Amino acid sequence: METRVFTCIRCPMGCELTASISEHGVITVKGNACIRGEQYAKKELINPLRVLTTTVRVIGGIQALVPVRTRGEIPKEKIMDGIRQLKQIQVKAPIQIGEVVVENLVDSGVAVIATKTVRKRE
Repeated sequence: METRVFTCIRCPMGCELTASISEHGVITVKGNACIRGEQYAKKELINPLRVLTTTVRVIGGIQALVPVRTRGEIPKEKIMDGIRQLKQIQVKAPIQIGEVVVENLVDSGVAVIATKTVRKRE
């Protein structure tokens, strides 16, 4: 049986969860104060996902970097590959908030969008 202890991030309570998965795939969760904690723990054991936030270089902008994030969650194991891919990206100013920077980050099917507008340098 595999057991993990972690802090739930689904609500402000921050419950300490103990989640176990048996060799038959049965998951038990203890320590949650609400149903969201149980759902979170099960997801973390089976298929952990994360939203990636970082920055991308801007060419010709009034700022050198634009903050970006994935439009949805990507598999946790793809985070570092996603960071490496975004490190190679440069966008031309102007860039608008919500504009897609990468259509399909690390073959996850999830786009990366700008979270701030960066105007072109005059």
